[in-house]
Amino acid sequence: MKDTPLSNCERDFLLKAIEEKKRLDGRQTYDYRKMKITFGTDYGCCFVDLGKTRVMAQVSCELVAPKESRPNEGIMFFNIELSPMASPAFEQGRQSELSVKLNRQLERCLRNSKCIDTESLCVVSGEKVWQIRVDVHMLNHDGNLMDAASIAAITALCHFRRPDVGIQGDEVTVYSPEERDPIPLSIYHMPISVSFSFFQQGTYLLVDPCEREERVMDGLLMIAMNKHREICSIQSSGGIMLLKEQVMRCSKIASVKVSEITELLNKALENDKKARKEGGRCGFAESLPQERITALKMDETSVEMTDVREKANDIVQKADAPPQKVTSPMVPVPGVGQIGQGLQNTWGLEDDEDDEYDDEEAEECDSGEEQEKTITKMEEEQHQKEASRAGDVINISDSEEEEVVILLPETQDKTLKKTWTSSHQKGAAASKKRQKK
Repeated sequence: MKDTPLSNCERDFLLKAIEEKKRLDGRQTYDYRKMKITFGTDYGCCFVDLGKTRVMAQVSCELVAPKESRPNEGIMFFNIELSPMASPAFEQGRQSELSVKLNRQLERCLRNSKCIDTESLCVVSGEKVWQIRVDVHMLNHDGNLMDAASIAAITALCHFRRPDVGIQGDEVTVYSPEERDPIPLSIYHMPISVSFSFFQQGTYLLVDPCEREERVMDGLLMIAMNKHREICSIQSSGGIMLLKEQVMRCSKIASVKVSEITELLNKALENDKKARKEGGRCGFAESLPQERITALKMDETSVEMTDVREKANDIVQKADAPPQKVTSPMVPVPGVGQIGQGLQNTWGLEDDEDDEYDDEEAEECDSGEEQEKTITKMEEEQHQKEASRAGDVINISDSEEEEVVILLPETQDKTLKKTWTSSHQKGAAASKKRQKK
């Protein structure tokens, strides 16, 4: 399913607002959206909300054989899943261009920057190493997926704990969390990606673009940096040429944003660690008392019922007494009812119009009967004149095309009788209708 295209009016509105240094959600040019970091019940599960963009990262581990080129190092594997639940533009089971781009950028940001000590993941040199897999799922797409994915991935790696391993000869024993405490990963630094969008060939710059701003932008610059101001990766897309001053300006802004996000990330990890150590609720159970999942549950509001009777009596006493008698209906015309005073009644006017209409119909019926009577009288006179003539009347035309018509006295009498009876019946029917009305 393709995404809904952006209309020209909306595109012009967005660009005009950017020129006036205004954004749809009321942010300033260099402001990030509200960020929220939560953890799941198990170690290595992290949820990141960046505005309306929601991302989940899950870290898992497995003992595998190492690579031949690096027998003493563990393996890092990243996978980004663009679910159709996040956006109608994403398709299930197909790797789109956007997913490949995000996957490569995440690998450059985390694996190529050597933020994790892969040598500590080695169990037996050349035989057994830990393979760390990071699965990032997009739950809702509202722009800036790369920043949300990088924050979720590095937070999940910091939160993850791998099982402890014991080696006796050639045997490798993996202990459960009940037997031995799991071990955290060795992380050197935390690289975080910061995205910058450019408009009108680099004239205007925005930090953390939303989904609609990404549609109208000309270019995108992603800088991955840690809190020590070390650039881990940088990537430009969109076919826009950037100057050296613009890149340096973006790097300075990114250093400030990365320090703020890193502080928030460390604080979230400390709170979760403290809650787990004290045995408090964490993950899924933590959301239950805050009613973020049970949305239909509501607190009962207390209502005071002590002075209800006194208040009700006061209201009844202060209220006006109801009228004891109902006004009798006015009857201005026989057969017409009217309730209330000073109201205009249109029933009588309608009756007068109906009476006028009935009178007109009656006059038309009377005129029709008089015409029928005159026609019958003329027919009777013609019949008497024709009967006085002796013999049959034969009319023969000279032209061959016309038919020969023979009129006989008997047939003429029958036809005249039929016409007279039919006219008489019509007149009687009309009089009956008039009487009914």
